[in-house]
Amino acid sequence: MERTGSKPIDELVRLAIIGDGTAFTALWDNNIDSLKQYLKATIKGLDDFFIDDICSRSFEKAFRQIGSFDPSRSQFSTWLHTIAHNTALDTMESEKRARREMFSLDSNLSIGQQAQDMSDSQDNALDSIIRDEESERTRVYIEALPPLYREIAFKRMVSGMQYKEIADELGMELNTVRTRIRRAKQLIENMKDEQDV
Repeated sequence: MERTGSKPIDELVRLAIIGDGTAFTALWDNNIDSLKQYLKATIKGLDDFFIDDICSRSFEKAFRQIGSFDPSRSQFSTWLHTIAHNTALDTMESEKRARREMFSLDSNLSIGQQAQDMSDSQDNALDSIIRDEESERTRVYIEALPPLYREIAFKRMVSGMQYKEIADELGMELNTVRTRIRRAKQLIENMKDEQDV
């Protein structure tokens, strides 16, 4: 049986399936390094920021799909690696499409300037949406986030802490904090869109 820390993986998975956020966080803590190594080894040319983003997206998917994991068919790490591999390929393809569409909109700007403008506008739009939300509504959205993003999102979006402050307080890499906050904002935006439908 695959083991991690003080609890076997199967026990952590069982607890995560029944909604134990602490167990899911333990699964993150015990699998994140091997997942990063796997991505670096299998998909060449990824920078650390992209790998952190893929890891966060992969754990988010694993969190949502944990009930479908079957320990009799594979180890948790194998299942997670498969999710990460597919997520990386999907994300790379989506970003290629988005770049092609954005670059074709304004051929008068240099590619570097278009990429900078696209990045700035996405960040500013997300930040604007979060800032404009009433504090109580933001808290409700944050509470609905997977445990992986909840604490960091609260520290940034409610307490107003800087990325570096959060990284220092939680003992995390700065890129990991940035990635999780960005994913939290995307998830909150998706929740808002679903409510507006």
